[in-house]
Amino acid sequence: MPTIKEELDRRQLLYSLLMPVMNLYVKGLDKGKGLYFLFVKSETKTPGGLLARPVLTSYYKSEHFKTRPYDPFNVYTSPNEAILCADSFQSMYTQMLCGLYESEQVLRVGAVFASGLLRAIRFLQLNWPQLTHDIRTGSLNTKVTDPAIQECMAQVLRPDPDLADFIAKECAKENWKGIITTIWPNTKYLDVIVTGAMAQYIPTLDYYSGGLPLACTMYASSECYFGLNLTPMSKPSQVSYTIMPNMAYFEFLPHGPNSSKHARKLVDLADVEIGKEYELVITTYSGLCRYRVGDILRVTGFYNSAPQFHFVRRKNVLLSIDSDKTDEAELQKAVENASQILQEFNTSVVEYTSYADTNTIPGHYVMYWELLVKDPTNFPNEKVLSQCCLVMEESLNSVYRQCRVADNSIGPLEIRVVKSGTFEELMDYAISRGASINQYKVPRCVTFTPVMELLDSRVISVHFSPSLPHWTPERRR
Repeated sequence: MPTIKEELDRRQLLYSLLMPVMNLYVKGLDKGKGLYFLFVKSETKTPGGLLARPVLTSYYKSEHFKTRPYDPFNVYTSPNEAILCADSFQSMYTQMLCGLYESEQVLRVGAVFASGLLRAIRFLQLNWPQLTHDIRTGSLNTKVTDPAIQECMAQVLRPDPDLADFIAKECAKENWKGIITTIWPNTKYLDVIVTGAMAQYIPTLDYYSGGLPLACTMYASSECYFGLNLTPMSKPSQVSYTIMPNMAYFEFLPHGPNSSKHARKLVDLADVEIGKEYELVITTYSGLCRYRVGDILRVTGFYNSAPQFHFVRRKNVLLSIDSDKTDEAELQKAVENASQILQEFNTSVVEYTSYADTNTIPGHYVMYWELLVKDPTNFPNEKVLSQCCLVMEESLNSVYRQCRVADNSIGPLEIRVVKSGTFEELMDYAISRGASINQYKVPRCVTFTPVMELLDSRVISVHFSPSLPHWTPERRR
């Protein structure tokens, strides 16, 4: 996406408003630090010689970030040298080590997306023996070779056997429920985006944090920063973002069953109506002109004259075999409904993706599920997981169910349960191909052959819907 230097000033303005808003709801945030897992990616050059890099890398490498003035509300445990290290292991290791050293000072824990924070927890699960060794001895892992990190960590490292023993004792436990508040006991909330596709991470975050509040502070994309959440401690399902009209020129394309595709006219920011849904269209200072972002928003109210929006979903359809069209929100709801069955087994779906398998006749939906099993002695059996397939089908739209029942043009939905850690491998693969660790999102639909081969190589059980979902010609839902 094109950008200009002055755009950083506008984005810095939005960042500067986040903590004053948060301070209205959570007091004392100037008395401690934030443990944020932030990352950069190496730059590349376009054929024309322009610098190309992720938007957050651009911000972290700017003077706005590197030489930011001291602000007691925005003190991080992670040193700039760790954030600016392009090696993801060295960066994560150093940020986690610093966060552990200052565990008593941490008042909030966060990342850009919920998936990034869960990746950090997984990193701690895999590397706590080395981390505690470093804390016990006051030394730095030999895998951390970045000179800038080594120099800054020389000021941080100190032998602390008591802290090392405590962390080792807690991390060695099989049950990691509430591990965030155990290791960082003064944490008041988690600062992560859990709206839209990230909503499926909420149960896992609740598990690891012991139910800490989840703060979704801002709404932004690579194209443009849009606005902020003026009630950041509200439940994720109730989050509304207030558009900042100085960030771009905003227009809205009416969206919904009553919006004719050919008769739709763009609506200005001041003319949107409460309760209606719109597709966001932006014209930016950086050169995008009437660009369709692809987000569907619902107007929930106004702050003074600025409209407030609830993020509904991405516009793009994910799955289609015949005349059916399943979007991200519908798929998310189907997974949520099916995962209810797993609750009595103390099991939850921590990650999922899908694809439309057209190699079979008829084609069918395939779901890859990674499960968090909190009681290995009570693992859901074949019958239960097959029932999950049927519940998902019952949750899908009437066109899908008609294709299944009346037309026989779609086969039974399939769930493939994969090994724990599979989706972390998927993220590692994406990063190895150039994805940004900071902005990575698990794709809700996959078509790339190497990715599907990776997923299929990790499958531990396969389950199909045991019967047809309910459908009648009269049913319209």
